[in-house]
Amino acid sequence: MPGLGTLVNAAAIVVGGGLGIALGSRLPERTRAVVTDALGLVVLLIAALNAAEVLSPDLAAAVGSAAPTLIVLGSLLIGGVAGSLLRVEDRLESLGLLLRRLLARSTAAVGAPPAEPGAPAPVPPPDRFVEGFVSSSLVFLVGPLAILGAISDGLGNGIDQLALKAALDGFASVAFAAALGAGVLASALPVLVYQGALTLLGVALGSFLPDAHIAALTATGGLLLAGMALRMLRVRDFPVADLLPALFVAPVLTAVVALF
Repeated sequence: MPGLGTLVNAAAIVVGGGLGIALGSRLPERTRAVVTDALGLVVLLIAALNAAEVLSPDLAAAVGSAAPTLIVLGSLLIGGVAGSLLRVEDRLESLGLLLRRLLARSTAAVGAPPAEPGAPAPVPPPDRFVEGFVSSSLVFLVGPLAILGAISDGLGNGIDQLALKAALDGFASVAFAAALGAGVLASALPVLVYQGALTLLGVALGSFLPDAHIAALTATGGLLLAGMALRMLRVRDFPVADLLPALFVAPVLTAVVALF
């Protein structure tokens, strides 16, 4: 059934995040900070592996040996301008705040002791919730498995790739939620939307994207992950979400350059 792999992936994030929250409440703040730093280093490693796809032979064969770096550069510039004008980072953070409020109401309605008249319902710190939502969403969404796995699922080739991604995301969400809280659970929603849309694309197209296009997209995504790692390591508050449109620009630029 198309879409099953994405449902399994989202469920793994929710279950892993729930375990992480239960574990995180027993961890001191210093330990949570160490976990976040360790995750940042792992994300940096994954970013380097993804960015290395700029050296892909398939990409070089399609656009020439000198063009791959320029394609990634052009994708980031065009995508960054578009994302900044569309205020993707602000809108994603606004979505995180909205989900935080909804989750807070849900928590208060189920088993929470009644608050004193006029007193606001307790809610988690907004910055921590939003950071957990944005950070985990970007890590779960950026990468070749999200694209190839979802399209493969849509083509009816099985959910093997998304099952692997679900296992990786599930373990990652434990560490993320232990360090960053309930916002990690909310990241299951953009995973459902994004991978669900790619699954529908696979159903409609009936074929995979060319390997060269995937390589360009993966290399561009690797640099976005590097920005996310810098953010997690508190090196710089990088507006990674504003660069997300670059993921859509990369395959288009590859197709354009390949024509010449």
